[in-house]
Amino acid sequence: MKLNVGGVDRALRIVVGLVLIGLTLAGQIGVWGWIGLLPLLTGLFRFCPAYTLFGMNTCPMDKK
Repeated sequence: MKLNVGGVDRALRIVVGLVLIGLTLAGQIGVWGWIGLLPLLTGLFRFCPAYTLFGMNTCPMDKK
């Protein structure tokens, strides 16, 4: 599994995921808030399957 989620992208995904899950647990939004698991997990694992499908990569380039 090749990493394809960079630093800023990763931080945003984790924050958005935690906010959505927190709002769901607080009863502010419905069960759709559990969709926050997707950005949270992709941020934690630094891999996004959708990025692979579209050929995207936000990780910095390796310097040789």
